Amino acid sequence: MTSELLAMTSNMRRRVALVTGGSRGLGRAEVLALAARGIDCLFTYSARRDEAEKVAAEARAPGVEVHALQLDQGNVPTLDGFVDRVKATLAGMGVERIDYLVNNAGISNHTAYAEVTEEELDRLYAINFKGVFFLTQKLLPLINDGGRIINTSSGLVRFVFPDLIAYASSKASLETFTRYLAHELGPRGITVNTIAPGAMGTDFNGGMIRDNAGYRERIAGVTALGRPGVPDDIGPMVASLLDDSNRWINAQRIEVSGGMKL
Repeated sequence: MTSELLAMTSNMRRRVALVTGGSRGLGRAEVLALAARGIDCLFTYSARRDEAEKVAAEARAPGVEVHALQLDQGNVPTLDGFVDRVKATLAGMGVERIDYLVNNAGISNHTAYAEVTEEELDRLYAINFKGVFFLTQKLLPLINDGGRIINTSSGLVRFVFPDLIAYASSKASLETFTRYLAHELGPRGITVNTIAPGAMGTDFNGGMIRDNAGYRERIAGVTALGRPGVPDDIGPMVASLLDDSNRWINAQRIEVSGGMKL
C-alpha cells in the first residue's frame, strides 16, 4: 500500500474526542467545533443534565455521534466508574478507543491570598489538577496511539491579576504536568499540549467578564486586540490543534489571549 493511500485510509478513520466540561462555555464551543469537523464527541457535565443534552442535540450532525456523561472530576474514587461508562458508550458506538482528550473542566477562585482557606485550596487542586491527573491516567488505555491530549491552563500563569493566586497556582501545575506527560507518552506517538486562554466572556466566575461592562473595559485596555475573548475564539482553535497537520506540536504552552498584557 502506498504512503498516499495509507494517509487517506488514516484520514477516513472514524475519530472520537472526549471533552471534559463540555456543557457550557469553552467546552461547549470545543464540542461544537469538533462535531462540525465530523468528529464524534463524548463530553462531561457536572450537574445540569438538561443543559448538557441541549449541547449534544445542537452538536449532532449526520454521521456524527455526541454523548453527554456526568462526571464529578474532583471525586477521584468515582473515576473508575466513569471510565466504565466511557467504555460502554464507546462500545455502543462500535469503537473501542478515543483519539482526543481535551481536559477543559475546572473551577476558579477569587479569594485574596490572606483569606484563602485550606478547604478552598483543596477543592481547587482536586478539580483543576488532581482530577485531571488521575482521569488522564485512567483513560490512557482508551486513547489510540498517535492521539492527542490538550490540557487547559490560563493566561494567569504568565500575568498577574489580584486575588487569583490560588487559581493560577493550580493551573501552573497543569503546565508542568503537560511537559512531563508529553515525555511519558512520546513512545506511543501521543502529543500533549497546554492551551492558556486569556480573559473570556463566558458564564465562568458567574459571568464576571461577560456581564460587567467595567471589567470588560479593563480587559480590553490591556489586550492587543482590544476585547475579552469569547468561546468561539477557543473552540475552533482547539479543533485545529487536534488536527493531524499539527502532529509535530508537542509539550507546548499555547496562549490564546488576543495578546493580553504583553
